[in-house]
Formats: sequence, C-alpha cells, structure tokens
Amino acid sequence: MKEEVNFGIGFVSGRPNVCNIINNYYKFILDQIDKANVRINLTIFILFDLKYQHTTRIDFYCILPEVYKNINIKYITPEDIVETKKKIISQNNMSEEEVSLLLGEGYAKSRNTILWYALKRKIDYLMFWDDDEYPIANIKNGKEIKWVKQFNILEHIKNMENADVTMGYRCGMMNPVPYITYNDNIAEDDYKSFINGLENEVINWEKIKELRENNTCISYADESIALTKQGGEYLEGIGKENFVLASGICLNLNHLDKIPAFYNPPEGRGEDTFFSCALGEKNAKVLKIPTYHFHDSFLKYTELMKGRFPKILSTVSLSDVGIEQRFLKTTIGWTKYKPLLYYIIDNDNYDNIINETRKNLENSVLKVNTAFETCDFSCLIGILDEYDKNVKKHYEEYLRTIKVWDKLKYEA
Repeated sequence: MKEEVNFGIGFVSGRPNVCNIINNYYKFILDQIDKANVRINLTIFILFDLKYQHTTRIDFYCILPEVYKNINIKYITPEDIVETKKKIISQNNMSEEEVSLLLGEGYAKSRNTILWYALKRKIDYLMFWDDDEYPIANIKNGKEIKWVKQFNILEHIKNMENADVTMGYRCGMMNPVPYITYNDNIAEDDYKSFINGLENEVINWEKIKELRENNTCISYADESIALTKQGGEYLEGIGKENFVLASGICLNLNHLDKIPAFYNPPEGRGEDTFFSCALGEKNAKVLKIPTYHFHDSFLKYTELMKGRFPKILSTVSLSDVGIEQRFLKTTIGWTKYKPLLYYIIDNDNYDNIINETRKNLENSVLKVNTAFETCDFSCLIGILDEYDKNVKKHYEEYLRTIKVWDKLKYEA
C-alpha cells in the first residue's frame, strides 16, 4: 500500500443539508483518517445546484470555521464550470459539444465535474456521498433499534487497493417511496401495476411488498455486516445483474482505465445505472465492503446527525411535508431513464418491456392519483412515450459520452 493517499469526498447537492452533514461528521471523518495505516490528505468537493430547491449560494456556505481549519474544502461554482470547459476546449482540441457531454449541470455531469476536479488535484480515491445519507446503521433489536456508527471512509481506504470501485451497503429508506394505504379507490393490484410500470434495477414489486410488511418502508441493516464486519465480495454481472449506487461508492483513480463517465438521459436519473453499465463493459472489479449509509431520502431523521437515535422508525406518510412532490419527481426521473436502461440490458425484449410498462401505467395512474392531493401521475405515460421515441438518440449520446471521457481523462 502507498505510504500517502490523497482522498476526496464528492458532494453533489441541491439541498443545504449537505452543510449539516459536513459540520456534524467532520470530527468523525478526521477520526477515521487518524486510524488509517497510511497518511491521508483529505479534500471535500462541494458542487451545488441552486435550481433544485430554489436556494441561494449563502445556503451552501454554512460550513463551520473549525471545519475549514482542519479540512481542505473545494467549492465548484457555476463560474468554475464555465471556465473549466473553456480551458479544456482550448487546451485539448475538443469541441464545446464534446465537453458539454461531460461537464455542467445535472446528476451525471455534476459527478463528472467533481471527477475531473479530483483528477486535477491528483486524488487517488474519490468517494461520493449524498446529502441525505449518514454513516450509521439501524439494526433491528426486538421492538427497538440498535444504532451503530459506520467507518465508511476507513473501510473504503482499507479495501481500495484490491478493486477499481468499492461500494458499501444502504439501509433506511431504500427508495423515496411513501407508504400508501389501500382503500375503496386504490387496491393492492392497482399499486402493484403502478410499481411494475416503474420497475427498474432498484425498484420492483417484491421489494416494495417486503418493505410494506413492517408498515414503514424502512430497511434495516444486517448485524453481521454492520457490527461484526463480515462480508466483502466482488460483484459479478455489473451493469446486468448488479448495479452500483451513486452514493457510498469510491473510485480508484489510480485505475483510471477502468473508470468510465457518468451519464443520464436529459433531465432524467440513472447516472449510477449507466455508470454501472459502462463499468461492466470495462470489466471493472467492484468490491462490496462491510459498511452502511442510512438513507434519509425525505430528510425525516436529520436528528441522527446530532446523535439522537429514535427507538422506532415511523412510517413515511403522505401527510408529511414535501413527500408527495418528491415522490412525483422521483417517478418522473425513473420513467425518463427506463427506456435506455432496458435498451442496453435487454435489447431483444425491449419493445415488449416498454409495451408492458405503458399498459401497467395506463391501468394504474388514475387509481394512484386518488391517494395524492397534489400529484397527477398521468404525465408518466407521455414521458415514457417521449423517451421511448428518443431511446436510440440517448443510446448514441451515452456511448459518445463514454468515448469522449476515455479520451479526456488522461489529460487532467
């Protein structure tokens, strides 16, 4: 192992909660670094999106002074991105169209931008950390919960030499799906059709049904992994049977030939999905390591950052503030990337899959609408048709993004 490692943490954020995460966990981060058996030089990258929640820059500049004293914080502003693109175009004989495939606003381009800045700063290992995840595991302990801190950074550092990508586990709210109560307007079969219409690599009816059994849609950590650190396995079939998550992954930038670009269809999600597809094409070694992040997709349990651990976790209710619109945005993002996902991973059955998706949505959206006061899921059918129509265009754009990145990444 190297005697000195440059370690980066990348936050792509549209919510000021990212400041709370850094402020509350910086001592824990430094403690982990002190426990490492190599010298660690740490940089935290923050790329913020002001459009997501109509925030201001001030909202993202709430990092405590003591954090600045102990950690190198690098903000990546919209102006930085504009200047960086200009430099790349002039210095690498590339067109604006090529560079704009990689860098800019949006889920995938933001991650690519952090990736580029990490390479410029000679980062060895780059970990992505989302603004709604905490390094804690919730273990079911009878009727109560045992909460266990997770040495997320340390576990990545310990295992990184043996992999191209390392990935931890996720507990908590696995997907931003609220609990829906069945009634005379919406039955289980209606909701099943709706979820089948949304189905992708991270969500399906079996998973939702399993989470509904505890009436909370909360997933609990495996004690053997979270507490005793058993496990650790190389994942097979990356981009087909197994997919990485955008948060909680760490990229070995010393194995740059194995690290592709992120991509998502216009205004869609799936940046980690298509990153996984590209990883599979590169035969990258992905190692799953024994550490958890608690996913708080609706920011319902922010007290966890203060060390206040509830004895029970309550249902994510439709009556909670902001839940309905967050779920609608999520379903739109899923629908926008579903055609490209199945065009890549199951092209022979693509038409049948899309037709079945359309049928499931047509049979369910009006029923599902009755459970929501502010949402109309009928829009998903038109979105599906639009992205189905453009799937070949998006596929070509995906391939071109990977190709342009493979050319550019060695110029950092």
